[in-house]
Amino acid sequence: MSRLRTLARTAALAAATATLAACVSVAPAPTLDAPPAAWRDAPGAGIAVQRDWWRGYNDPALSQLVETALQHNTDLRLAAARVAEARALLDAQGAQQWPTLDLAGSAARARSVGAATGRPNLSTVSQPQFQAAYEVDLWGRLGSLTDAARANLLASQTGADSVRLSIAAAVASGYLGLRASDARLDVARRTLASRENALKLAQRRYDTGYTSRLELAQAQAEYRATAQVVPQLALAIRRQEDALSVLLGRAPQPIERGRPLAQIAAPALPAAGVPSQLLRRRPDIAQGEAQIAASDANLAAARAQLLPSLRLTGSIGSLESSLLHGDPIRVWSVGGSVLAPLFNAGRLRAGVRASAARRDQAVLGYQKTVLTAFAEVEDAMASIAHLREQREQAVQQQQALAEALRIAHNRYNEGYASYLEELDAQRNLFNAELTALQLQGDALTAEVNLYKALGGGWEAAQ
Repeated sequence: MSRLRTLARTAALAAATATLAACVSVAPAPTLDAPPAAWRDAPGAGIAVQRDWWRGYNDPALSQLVETALQHNTDLRLAAARVAEARALLDAQGAQQWPTLDLAGSAARARSVGAATGRPNLSTVSQPQFQAAYEVDLWGRLGSLTDAARANLLASQTGADSVRLSIAAAVASGYLGLRASDARLDVARRTLASRENALKLAQRRYDTGYTSRLELAQAQAEYRATAQVVPQLALAIRRQEDALSVLLGRAPQPIERGRPLAQIAAPALPAAGVPSQLLRRRPDIAQGEAQIAASDANLAAARAQLLPSLRLTGSIGSLESSLLHGDPIRVWSVGGSVLAPLFNAGRLRAGVRASAARRDQAVLGYQKTVLTAFAEVEDAMASIAHLREQREQAVQQQQALAEALRIAHNRYNEGYASYLEELDAQRNLFNAELTALQLQGDALTAEVNLYKALGGGWEAAQ
């Protein structure tokens, strides 16, 4: 009896010591700033963001490309594999909260010398048994680890949604940029044909002595300058096609075109709402929230690891030996054990501090994600407004330069101006046409960026 009391006192002292050791001070998590009250450049009333927002551009080829990418993109397939991994890890972690049941068996045949008779004996022994074990989750350590695994699964799922949104936006932006480059290449080729005709005319005039060698050299230089633009744009188109092919999950190949740039309709601007609503509309922000929840659960599990753990065990089986007569002997055992950490050179405390640091990283990462999301929305709305104004000015400039070219051409034909005036007007009009087309493509891409910044119609799974 005195020995049992001594063991009980020792266990109580160990539990008290471990409980005191579990008192580890952890700094509170960083605080988060409140979102702004309103956007600086809100577009006003708009349509609700649909999950298939790219159909608003009314280009079947664009819609087909986005849907193909969402089925075959390698980044999306990789994200799906991460979700499958997280789901399996959750199942594995949840299984640790259940008892385990194992089947064990042993068999042996031996030749030994009998102690009583001094004669050799042959014996065969077998012992099958079932073994059960269960860890009582006294302090919620296993439950916290399961919560962390569940939060990691949610983070993987929202991360996959974020990749989906990024892929759709990248394909849409790439396609619109491709159509803008196609339009610029068409202008460059038409201008090159016009320069070629002008060069032939200048050559005939020079051969007949009507113009000087200077005007012929100027026409040749202008033709060569325009000819350089064509391969530059062709190379840009090839690179854009290759980039789109990678997004589609296939080897580089030509990309199917749909409507020309001038016929691609800009969709209605989406409703931006208020900044606080953005926190529930973007999958990357939801991913950050899940990562914070996972880090909090891991911190709780690390703290619980400083406390004693209780493990229950039991077994039942039979013992059969050739030296024994009669039926096999049934054997069983039931027991429990308490493990209280007393000294580990600060390893467990360091684990708690590391978990707290990872929790702080998750909070700060979430804050950065939120601030980046606010900035992306502001940038997209500002880009739409300023690009629209810039394009209007570029169109008016193009009209003015076309009139200037007409006047310069007439003045040159009537002998009131040199050929250099007409060349300058041609060059300025060509650059203005390219700029206007580029701004048109940038304006369409800016709306893609706004749809992406607003979450692309994403909704959290219920």
